Amino acid sequence: MGVRERLAARNVDVDRVGDADVLESFSPVVQGWWIDRFGEYVPENGGVFTPPQREAIPLVREGENALICAPTGSGKTLASFSAVIDDLIERDREDDLENSVYCLYVSPLKSLANDIHRNLDVPLSEITDRLAERGEDCEVRHAIRHGDTPDSERRRMLDETPHILNTTPETLAILLNSPKFKEKLSTVEYVIVDEIHSLAANKRGTHLSVSLERVEEIAERSPTRIGCSATVEPLEAIAEFLVGCENSSPREYEIVDTRFVREFDLELACPTDDLINTPREVVQNRFYEGLHDLIGDHENTLVFTNTRSGAERVLQNLRERFGYDESDSGCHHGSLSKESRQSVEEGLKGGELDVVTTSTSLELGIDMPHVDLVVQVGSPKSVASLLQRVGRAGHRLGQTVTGRVIALDRDELIECAVMLAKAESGFVDRVFVPEKAMDVATQHVYGMAINGMRPEREIRATLERAYPYRDVSDRDWESLMAYLTADYEGMEEKNVYAKVWRDTNDPPEGEHHYEEYPVGTPLIGKRGRLARVIYMTNIGTIPDSFTCSVFTRGENERVGDLDENYLDTLDPGDVFVIGGRHFEFRYRRGSKVYVDHTSARPTVPTWFSERLPLSYDLGREILAFKRDLLERHESGGPPAVRRWLREFPIDDDSTRALARMFDEQIRYLGTASVSTDSRLAIEEERDRTEYKRRYYVRSGYGRRFNEGFSRLLAYRCAQEANANVTVAVADNGFTLAMPLNRKIDLAGIIKGTDPDGVRETLRAALEGTDLLQRYFRINATRSLMILKRYKGYEKSASEQQVASEMLLGFAHDLEDFAVLEETYREILEDKLAVGAVADVLREVRSGEIALSIDRVDSPSPLSFGLATLSASDVVLAEDESAVLKEFHERVLESIGKGERAGSVPPIED
Repeated sequence: MGVRERLAARNVDVDRVGDADVLESFSPVVQGWWIDRFGEYVPENGGVFTPPQREAIPLVREGENALICAPTGSGKTLASFSAVIDDLIERDREDDLENSVYCLYVSPLKSLANDIHRNLDVPLSEITDRLAERGEDCEVRHAIRHGDTPDSERRRMLDETPHILNTTPETLAILLNSPKFKEKLSTVEYVIVDEIHSLAANKRGTHLSVSLERVEEIAERSPTRIGCSATVEPLEAIAEFLVGCENSSPREYEIVDTRFVREFDLELACPTDDLINTPREVVQNRFYEGLHDLIGDHENTLVFTNTRSGAERVLQNLRERFGYDESDSGCHHGSLSKESRQSVEEGLKGGELDVVTTSTSLELGIDMPHVDLVVQVGSPKSVASLLQRVGRAGHRLGQTVTGRVIALDRDELIECAVMLAKAESGFVDRVFVPEKAMDVATQHVYGMAINGMRPEREIRATLERAYPYRDVSDRDWESLMAYLTADYEGMEEKNVYAKVWRDTNDPPEGEHHYEEYPVGTPLIGKRGRLARVIYMTNIGTIPDSFTCSVFTRGENERVGDLDENYLDTLDPGDVFVIGGRHFEFRYRRGSKVYVDHTSARPTVPTWFSERLPLSYDLGREILAFKRDLLERHESGGPPAVRRWLREFPIDDDSTRALARMFDEQIRYLGTASVSTDSRLAIEEERDRTEYKRRYYVRSGYGRRFNEGFSRLLAYRCAQEANANVTVAVADNGFTLAMPLNRKIDLAGIIKGTDPDGVRETLRAALEGTDLLQRYFRINATRSLMILKRYKGYEKSASEQQVASEMLLGFAHDLEDFAVLEETYREILEDKLAVGAVADVLREVRSGEIALSIDRVDSPSPLSFGLATLSASDVVLAEDESAVLKEFHERVLESIGKGERAGSVPPIED
């Protein structure tokens, strides 16, 4: 029976969906396996292939590079592998497979590699069994290799090499400098990059992009590259990141865009329509009772929180309140042991656990066929993250993706309402690829030099074929080479040695050194006998981190510990809380932080560094939402707003809470007090009790933007006021605080800031900060300026920090020093969104964004969240509730008197 007859027997309309053409491209044994296994799989597809499989399999078969974008559970990974498996099985049957690697599968997490490794077992073993029944032997090998792979298994791979190798970006870079295994990669014909969105956004992806170009160099033919992602944008840029460049142009590629072929059932819920006046214990009780009811109505529920501590806390409360135990519930996050995580994963796969709580560790990859509900507690901060998480539910095409987002914070109500609406409309936040990261370039140029002396132009060309390095200038390259050759006076005295040598092959006597290359050819080679060992034991991009001990100055009393990530948010003069006591940050030395006792208000909460940042794109959508809401309010008041909000996927409590919040804001300060996509609203509060002048700047573009904008304005304000300016930053804006007797023209400063000078001003503002010191350490370590491992000794992150602080002053005195320049680039572009800050300032200058400034005696409802960041009584969540209630009572009192807040009219620009 032929393919068409076999499909017709299963009531598949082969001519309509085109399945027969795809199946006929397979060998008969794979055809039979596919029909028997998937012939009745997801009848909603109208055939035996899912949409991404139907489009992608022929592309892979034809050797076309392809980016496959499809929902979780739509079979995109099998779409990537199936043509590869078929090809390798046919080659093996013809005795045409060498003891070498033909397919590289690269994933961001070891757990994903393990999961795909298991998934490959099924098609390979079942097809092999079919052949065995016919008396045919078939051995297409596959294996996994990453940092935890035992040495014995690594050695075995040389003798019995996997044809399909599953690995991570870091391990691939090491394999490219393994003299024996590197030769095994010359036969690679396929490269599959899974969850490409999570790699492209950071330096792990940058590292991988250069590794793929190095694979391209040694491969006998250009490998077919396949990228997989459930949620990614912009598609063209990510596809170009995947395929790299040739002759200064992107290689050819195809995009399979089937991202929105699943049905979504999404809703935002809130335990009350009044998050301020409803007692906290009532909100908590309603939240857990509602969550328990949702769990009871579904087979398996996955609960995402935004922090690991949150995942632990939710599980503990469920167990204490409702009697869940280890047999029906679990927690999964990166701080747990490998055994604990695997136990929970198996419980999810088998459908044995009613509920699992997690932070981000189950967002990617792992197959969970029984999960039919995802609950997100709080905002996941981007549409892409929301879709990635809720996509774990209904893990099959044809099943509805059921997700519930529960907001417990007023500011998150707004962003979650917009997020769900944008998710249903097909919107996805953009991924921003780091550009020209010179620390990563250092590792790869070093690695290529270690593999053998080569013309400089070839090494540079390899680097520039990787998408992040497509625009490397001569100045960039010379700066990198000056560092790699230690071409700075005094560098070796700091124990920073040359890693490569450059030779023009043109000595004075006219006889060139290397006869295989023409006279005058610039060459590069490695320096040092231990070069290969140093490279193999120190490369990678994931930074080490540590906690810092906090000591008081004078008494030298140890008062606790701070995660160094938290120190990124602190500047001298900032106040924070440890153990209920307030301390003013003074300075850090290595792994020690020195503080003074103070009674001043905290400026940065200690939990702040745990929160995920709101995406810039979603921030702009929220501002547009606020504009639309104001238009409804102006035309019909709160009833019109409520009617409009009921068109969103939100419950009644959320609708009433949002309508009330904006109505109170408008009655308190007017419509001009609401930031939109065409207005930046600011409030000036004069706090005579604390003797502080505060500015609440509601620039709702997300925390990365606000980190950059706030540092820029704080630097300019401090210069104008000749006073210390403290900053507290959130996703929907930030607070600037200074002594009450200092007055500035904030609107004038914003309008007078040259957008083209933002980078230079922010760079100056970073001088002497702990943020600069920390990132310099990370980049110095990535650049192998500081070695984590050397001659059997491993240098801890705190020891690396001490060493980097000694080197930072030296680096500052050097011109175009690559490691320091990369540090500034990473902070300014990747962390502080300097480009977006400059863009918004241009819109202010052009009049596209107006400025509105109100003077207030108490913050407005839309500034409550910002005000609590620096409220002196906020140490615990219960304290925050009390402060919010006090703010709210002041607003209601002012509205009740029929008075508009503030002593002067608003300033409209």
